[in-house]
Amino acid sequence: MHIIYFHQHFSTPQGAGGTRSYEMAKKLILQGHTVTMVCGSSDRGCTGLTDSFLKGRRSGVVDGVNVIEFDLSYSNSDAFLRRFRLFMLFALRSVLLSLTLKYDVVFATTTPLTAGIPGVFARWIRGKIFVFEVRDLWPELPKEMGVITNPFVLSSISFLEWLCYHSAHKCIALSPGILEGIARRGVSKSKIKMIPNGCDLDIFNSSSNKWRPKEVKSTDFMAVFAGAHSTANGLEALLDVASELKNRQLNDIKIVLIGQGKLKPVLRKKAQDAGLDNIVFHESVSKYKLSGLMKSADLGLQILANVPAFYYGTSPNKFFDYIAAGLPVLNNYPGWLAEIIESNKCGYVVEPGNPKCFAAALEDAFNNRNKLRGMGKNAKALAKRDFNRTSLAEDWSDWVLGVDR
Repeated sequence: MHIIYFHQHFSTPQGAGGTRSYEMAKKLILQGHTVTMVCGSSDRGCTGLTDSFLKGRRSGVVDGVNVIEFDLSYSNSDAFLRRFRLFMLFALRSVLLSLTLKYDVVFATTTPLTAGIPGVFARWIRGKIFVFEVRDLWPELPKEMGVITNPFVLSSISFLEWLCYHSAHKCIALSPGILEGIARRGVSKSKIKMIPNGCDLDIFNSSSNKWRPKEVKSTDFMAVFAGAHSTANGLEALLDVASELKNRQLNDIKIVLIGQGKLKPVLRKKAQDAGLDNIVFHESVSKYKLSGLMKSADLGLQILANVPAFYYGTSPNKFFDYIAAGLPVLNNYPGWLAEIIESNKCGYVVEPGNPKCFAAALEDAFNNRNKLRGMGKNAKALAKRDFNRTSLAEDWSDWVLGVDR
């Protein structure tokens, strides 16, 4: 079969973005199918294409995947209106492909929600099989975060969400809350399957060289956050934690933030102004280089803003990278990941907005290395048992290709 796969933020492991779509496409190819990946450009991602753009696009074969990349450069630092424009341009150009290319199945994955638009056209105009993957609930998340407040815009997004769900033959949810959110829009649970993000064990078991940012000594305890520096991540909480660590004179504990985002300059400036030399900012790195950093780290930080919709409605790549590397995880909000951490004894869960509690957990980890090593072993076991990307890719491909019209 030929699957056309729409993912605006597609990246190979050479980039700093999530690699779920890359791994899923590779699985389909191993099964003998053909995959055409349609994507845009990103400051964090790497599509694998290097030729110049011609008439706004370029194409080629990357590790067996046919990639069509539009010259639509996205950055998390972009203003809302620019991002909206890029989302719409990607959707419109993708619709043209969905109406002209020869293929059997159209698969679209968020974010953004507009990635589902070509699937809607393919389903109703060409009668193609359409499978829709939901990574975040829209408009619930932006509404709760206060990012979008205009009633007309929220209503429009809500209608698009409903249309995508009901146009799809099947849906994939990445978390329990997303599954329930799709079902609340009137989709039968028999048409929804939860397949969370997974652990790239091959990457994080690779022979990547250990390394640390130059500001972190080999004797320091290093807690790592690897992800976007955006409003959703609530990283200001880490400035408060760094200040509390200073108050406790725990100068050998370093918090390292790896990644990019519109709030990174603001966070760095606040840290400098407050004299917080125990918090270190580093640029994004590829998945392969990240694995080397993880080998040298002591703890992974799963941080999000205290937004109830996040509790069960997200499936963060970083959590699965941490446990794939055998890192214990410190999580600062309730929900399904907190429950997994507690039930598997693979880290710490602290209440939101409590820097003293957070700092106390770091101090406990710092002082109890044997306990921490045990948590790390539990994290690795969890990654292998429940979130092995290879096994999840089997479930994913069976669900995508097993559509009953």
